[in-house]
Amino acid sequence: MNVQTEDPAPIRLLGLDFETRDAEAALALLSARDAATPFAYLVTPNADHLVRLARDPGRYGPLYRDAAWRLMDSRVVARAARAMGLAAPPVVPGSDLTARLLEEVVRPDDPVAVLGGGPGTVQAVARRFGLRRVMHHEPPMGFDADPAAFARAVDFIAGSGARFSFLCVGSPRQEMVARAVLAKGGATGTALCVGASLLFLSGEERRAPALVQRAGMEWAWRLARDPKRLARRYLIDDPAILALLWRERRRA
Repeated sequence: MNVQTEDPAPIRLLGLDFETRDAEAALALLSARDAATPFAYLVTPNADHLVRLARDPGRYGPLYRDAAWRLMDSRVVARAARAMGLAAPPVVPGSDLTARLLEEVVRPDDPVAVLGGGPGTVQAVARRFGLRRVMHHEPPMGFDADPAAFARAVDFIAGSGARFSFLCVGSPRQEMVARAVLAKGGATGTALCVGASLLFLSGEERRAPALVQRAGMEWAWRLARDPKRLARRYLIDDPAILALLWRERRRA
């Protein structure tokens, strides 16, 4: 079944048109799409993505603009935007959306494709949600710089026939693959660019407690658990989002 609904007007922030749908509306939209629906992909930009986009819009802009849906992943960005008097879209974290999609929408016999993650991750998620038709491709490190490896990743998603494809190879690689599948033409189903979401669902990584998430401090929780990998991102790169929002407020 492919249900056509009128899209609500988006909220424009930092050069992107974000959905005004909340999590419930996003789930309803996705549940109306089946494996035969023409291919489209969903992205969940956070502060890291938006800073990268501002620094090189020519390279990264098309990855997000060609997505069918852009959902705000960051409570910090949304709250900072509102504090500066800017309109902010509803926050729908990609990890939350992935969990609810698997719990409430995906049926056991739906074909599902996963790009990235190890076999153990995929098997654990399949067991947890009772998935019986899971296809998996784990591209090599640096596959985005290897034309042959990148083409194999694109062909895997394009040829999977999956109702839902979860692209879990990190940004911007997952968005690059999704856009290439769209450009290739002929693919079906829905792809979600959701980073480490399956690692949380498999139990390999632990998310911050709900109170920490609602407080907008999940970044601090993750930093404390993996400072070597995340210190530069959270303490040096991402704070630039405040200057970007302030400049947007002044232009407005």
